[in-house]
Amino acid sequence: MLDNPVLQNILSVALYLVRILVPLLSIYVVCRCFLSLKAGRRREEPVVILQDMVTKEIIPVLYWENSLGRSRSCDIVLPDGTASRDHAVLMRRESGWIVVDTESKAGTRVNGKKIDHSAQILPGDVISMGSTSLMLKRTSEVKNLKQPKRRQRHAASPLGLLFTTMIIQTLLCIEVCFTGEAFDYMPLIPLGALVVMEWGLYLYSMKGLNRVSFELETVAFLLSGIGIMLIAGTGVEKTYMQLGAMLLGIVLFCAMIWFLNDLDRVMKCRLAIAILALILFAVNLVLAEVSHGARNWISIGPVSIQPSEFIKIAFVFVGASTLDRLQTARNLGGFILFGGACLGALFLMRDFGTACIFFVTFLIIAFMRSGSVRTIVLICSAAVFGVFLILKFKPYIAQRFAAWRHVWEYANETGFQQTRVLTYTASGGFFGVGLGNGYLKNVFAANSDLVFGMLSEELGLLLALVVVISIALLVFYARSDVTRSRSTFYSISACAAAGMMLFQTCLNVFGATDVLPLTGVTLPFVSLGGSSMMACWGLLAFIKASDERTYAARRQKAAR
Repeated sequence: MLDNPVLQNILSVALYLVRILVPLLSIYVVCRCFLSLKAGRRREEPVVILQDMVTKEIIPVLYWENSLGRSRSCDIVLPDGTASRDHAVLMRRESGWIVVDTESKAGTRVNGKKIDHSAQILPGDVISMGSTSLMLKRTSEVKNLKQPKRRQRHAASPLGLLFTTMIIQTLLCIEVCFTGEAFDYMPLIPLGALVVMEWGLYLYSMKGLNRVSFELETVAFLLSGIGIMLIAGTGVEKTYMQLGAMLLGIVLFCAMIWFLNDLDRVMKCRLAIAILALILFAVNLVLAEVSHGARNWISIGPVSIQPSEFIKIAFVFVGASTLDRLQTARNLGGFILFGGACLGALFLMRDFGTACIFFVTFLIIAFMRSGSVRTIVLICSAAVFGVFLILKFKPYIAQRFAAWRHVWEYANETGFQQTRVLTYTASGGFFGVGLGNGYLKNVFAANSDLVFGMLSEELGLLLALVVVISIALLVFYARSDVTRSRSTFYSISACAAAGMMLFQTCLNVFGATDVLPLTGVTLPFVSLGGSSMMACWGLLAFIKASDERTYAARRQKAAR
């Protein structure tokens, strides 16, 4: 690398300091991003008031969509035996407040008139459910209304966080440049592409669309940059396809943010998207070739596409597209059929890892839509029975997981990959051996299915944990933002998308380390795989759309 021994020692120390600095800066960026997201949210305070016409009790309405009924799972619980468990939904739309009857036994009345399905209500109107009558009032009409106290927090500077992310990527690039015997300028190409995409999206979002938040995009850029520089350590030419996929993913992200803004458009397109997803599965079954035991890749010239990655977006979209029939058991029928068709196709493709991801996402959506634990238990029971039948009549499937928890007994056979991951992960320590200096990169699928081990070996266990925690925090953010979303569609889709990425992360990490069977799924944003990269940016759009601030500037402009 350098002929002078003194300079070699100085460079070695500098690179070691870089390996320490990168995870510390990454921790700073991740913490600041999620604290800033929390600080910038609308505080949970009443948007309107409901007043009981008999007791004169004041009931604050906190959410954009509120279920009403005598069930304890409802947002507003009615202590009325004549009301249904899930009687109605009070929701806010661009046109105003709407009440929807959710197939209650006695029906819902507005100003004494029974509604057919839904009706728009104004302040002063009375909603009757069973023997309970509630009047809608503005918060300004109620005196001495208690407001929740909130400690003032300031959101972080999006510009500063993005600049820090760029510094992290530059430090990683420097490591790659000094991997060989001589300084290599080629890693500067993927770094330049990353910088252009990051600042291009920043200027488009913050300046062009006047948005006030960029934290989610910053976390995605941090994870994507770590993955691309990790891949660059095995060969810069391997990053070009990944960078192209990342650019397409960003375009998909922006297009979905625009599309998801109009809920009427969303509802009109849900059936078409479901049909398109099933057609894509059918095309996959016909055209895909079997690779490593699964039929999930379609080759178009030099490019290979994994359709199931894009169907993840459609699966979340179709599952969350239930607005006016919230918390009714019957509304699961269509989604159960769609989910069953998807899982059946994945079974025929023998893509069991993706099938597990779809099933867990199905459970998340089903629970959030129905609010019924009993429904989820029945679904899980049916799934267990189905797995039992599969293993009984398809015993070769069980053989694929014979090495699970016994990888050291099959160290040179089916357990070869996991034993190397465990060995090299331990050798990396907290701060790694440096980009491009690891040995796991020589093992098959090191930069895709086994990328957590490669990340731990070359960049250290500390940074690997930061990556996993970053994805886990997406779930906590989506869950905490549920009550502030403009619609149930946004809250369900955000939780489902975040849950899907987290469960996929668990399969990747625990599969590579032999905690779970190795199923061959990617680590979101980090693993090599263009289809996966694009799908991750598409799923991120659901989480971004759930944030009220995303469309705030557009709504203010339309109101002028």
